[in-house]
Amino acid sequence: MERFDAVVIGAGAAGMMCAAEAGKRGRRVLVVDHADAPGEKIRISGGGRCNFTNLNAGPQNYLSQNPGFCISALRRYTQHDFIALVERYGIAYHEKTLGQLFCDGSSRQIVDLMLTEMKRHGVTLRLSTAVEEAAHDGEGFRLRLSNGSVHCRSLVVASGGKSIPKMGATGFGYDLARQFGIPVTETRPALVPLTLEPTMLERLRPLAGVSVDAVVSCGKARFAEAMLFTHRGLSGPAILQISSYWREGDEIAVAMLPGADLFEELRAARARNGRQALQTALAQFLPRRLAQLVAEAEKAGGNLADLSDKALRRIDEAVNRWRFKPAGSEGYRTAEVTLGGVDTRALDSRTMAAKAVPGLFFIGEVVDVTGWLGGYNFQWAWSSGWCAGQAV
Repeated sequence: MERFDAVVIGAGAAGMMCAAEAGKRGRRVLVVDHADAPGEKIRISGGGRCNFTNLNAGPQNYLSQNPGFCISALRRYTQHDFIALVERYGIAYHEKTLGQLFCDGSSRQIVDLMLTEMKRHGVTLRLSTAVEEAAHDGEGFRLRLSNGSVHCRSLVVASGGKSIPKMGATGFGYDLARQFGIPVTETRPALVPLTLEPTMLERLRPLAGVSVDAVVSCGKARFAEAMLFTHRGLSGPAILQISSYWREGDEIAVAMLPGADLFEELRAARARNGRQALQTALAQFLPRRLAQLVAEAEKAGGNLADLSDKALRRIDEAVNRWRFKPAGSEGYRTAEVTLGGVDTRALDSRTMAAKAVPGLFFIGEVVDVTGWLGGYNFQWAWSSGWCAGQAV
């Protein structure tokens, strides 16, 4: 039976970071993954350019039942630390919006960076390798793999969540946690498009493909980004962000012309040219198809001169105070991440180690720490992976 100081389950962002760091410390490390290629979520992220971190990453950008848990890791290994690593490898990057950093070239550069870091520090990588059984003994962990058995002193679970199952995502990490008596919080799709009930969907069908800059809110959560109408419902950054806060039965509020007093704008347009059609006036502020649908929905297809102040206020509310209850979400199939996971109260926030099982660690998406859209989840992967790499 082969022996390693540490075995990392999962060759994603967190797993590769942890392995490289442990290798730097002279540990003999094995990384196993059931996939045929490493870093597949890195590869497809950011439209193939990888939104590898965010300049604004901080505890306020993460959801967890234990909100303070992420503070230690994010402070010990910051976005600036990872940016410095990217720069050492000569990878050109740019800031897109809201602090999001992307490669100028291919996301493959980030995958290659991590593979090089692991190789430099003697890490062994075995792909197309499934973990069939894991057991704890007095000296560490015995793993039965699909291609043999190994023993390790430390076991790091970096297997990710349930999001994007077509890429091989499963609930393996949660099952393993439960096997060792580690609690798991409720999991659900996050950063995911929302669906609408059939009647509303049919009414909005002509808007599929239309995008607007909007302010979308649910409870106290509020995001100002683009919103996209789709043939299933609503998507775009603002909707993906709010989906992490939304629960079945909750109402979502949308302002599709934030920062503008549409009532006053329409009153002024009526005074200037009362013979102008409402949808023509609305089209100065909104996409044409959306302007037309709003006019039709409010049964205000006539001229502005025919509309009272009360009617104009109703139109303003339809645009800037649209409230609705989503029917659901598109689920793990299109969710970017999984909300919830291994209960952080069972983990050491400095090392990511399980308090009750010596030598067992959980890092990355499998943990109940979920970031906003925009590079935050990658930063959690780098930070939590780095911390575990200092301890295994």
